Amino acid sequence: MFYSLWYNLHADYAWLNIFRYITFRAFCAFLLSFSFVIILQPFFISYLKGLGVRGQPIRDDGPESHNVKSGTPTMGGLVIVAAIFISTMLFADLSNVYIWLVSFVMLSMSALGFVDDWRKVTKQDTGGIGGKTKLFWQTVIALIVAGVLVWNGFSTSLTFPFFKDLALPLGVFFFAFSVFVLVGTTNAVNLTDGLDGLAIVPIMTVGLTFGALAYLTGHTELADYLNIEYIAGTGELTIVIAAMIAGGLGFLWYNSYPAQVFMGDIGSMALGGVLGVVAIIVKQEFLLAMAGGIFVVEALSVIIQRYYYKMTKKRVFKMAPIHHHFELHGWPEPKIIVRFWIISIILALLALATLKLR
Repeated sequence: MFYSLWYNLHADYAWLNIFRYITFRAFCAFLLSFSFVIILQPFFISYLKGLGVRGQPIRDDGPESHNVKSGTPTMGGLVIVAAIFISTMLFADLSNVYIWLVSFVMLSMSALGFVDDWRKVTKQDTGGIGGKTKLFWQTVIALIVAGVLVWNGFSTSLTFPFFKDLALPLGVFFFAFSVFVLVGTTNAVNLTDGLDGLAIVPIMTVGLTFGALAYLTGHTELADYLNIEYIAGTGELTIVIAAMIAGGLGFLWYNSYPAQVFMGDIGSMALGGVLGVVAIIVKQEFLLAMAGGIFVVEALSVIIQRYYYKMTKKRVFKMAPIHHHFELHGWPEPKIIVRFWIISIILALLALATLKLR
């Protein structure tokens, strides 16, 4: 909105020409999103407590140390989502189809997460929405995204790290692949959100990685220099990612151990969806698996635990997701969180390093 309004006046007011630069608008979006969350989150926490809702229910089979968290307000991710959306609407180019696609995914996944969270807190049941129902709506959202991309002439080829000229045409399988990436990322981030501040920092490190990738992919000269596919318009996604990183940073102020508020599915599903759809748009899905290795391991631990138990009636891990396994091994919660953060930072740097290995 500001971009369209102010940049159109740059002929009369030369200083408004600064709004043509994505980097400047991303910086503005960052500042607004951070300020929004850091200022409004305490009011939202007070509002949730004032509703009289009992707060986040705790798994009965979880670590006993989590019992003290019972009743902690949840759905704090709503403030992050609002901050990202408002910042995006103000500073992004709203004629860009990718901006609307990412916003659609974020808001629709957020709405699905809200229903899940609301059922949990009102019924004081950790079940929420049934897994099949959640998966169905996530799949519908992913298919809509894939359909819009194909309708707009988006290339359905799959690119690979380390190989500058290798591309695999997916054709109609692009739809299934998009569902796998978007739904998988959304649920993997959701599973990671089990300790105070555990998920939000990897979200920011992966976001920083894909903010850089979006900018580079949308820049003709830099994309050519790095031997990555140029995709016009992806640079605008840098603004969304900047707002997401800033919102996450502001949220961490209140979510760090011991948490004053939980993100809830309303936040983890929305932010996971953003990462998934951006990876599809910039055609770096494999780098998403690398940079988001923490999310991958968390999701795999749940899958392995579930199917191994079905086959053998034995467990591979003391508890899944894997962060609970380490808790039951006696690791203090803050130690697990910080070590996972360190791994996430290293993986993000490795993912970015692959840009020079093509």
